[in-house]
Amino acid sequence: MAQHIVKGYRRLLEEAEAKITTLSAEDAMARHKDGSAVLVDLRDIRELRREGRIPGAEHCPRGMLEFWIDPESPYHKPVFAKDKTFIFFCAAGWRSALAARTAQEMGLSPVAHIGGGFAAWKTAGGEVETPEPGNDRARATPAPGDATA
Repeated sequence: MAQHIVKGYRRLLEEAEAKITTLSAEDAMARHKDGSAVLVDLRDIRELRREGRIPGAEHCPRGMLEFWIDPESPYHKPVFAKDKTFIFFCAAGWRSALAARTAQEMGLSPVAHIGGGFAAWKTAGGEVETPEPGNDRARATPAPGDATA
């Protein structure tokens, strides 16, 4: 018997985006810089290795999010107990919209996500640690006009 999907990803995204806060990359950069937020990178480790990372962002694989947030979980991570705004992001903003809604429904607050994800961050000139060829370490690429980086 063929499957009949009653709620597709587009509808899930629309419902999530109606209930969560979406930030521009520039707003997320400002909050990250002033220390009022924790950036949570939901991308797969292969994406981080290929595309780079935002310096200071916490990596949380999407499949572990609920377990890392819940303080009763044996997998709980203390970063999710901080009194900060949690700003989720992925490559393009789809996974992070769904993750922000889930985190919000779990009681994590306040939460938001970056509209357009990591791609929007890079387009806006955000700092990115890029992998060096043949080296497991990453190097920081300062944002244009950022003399402090």
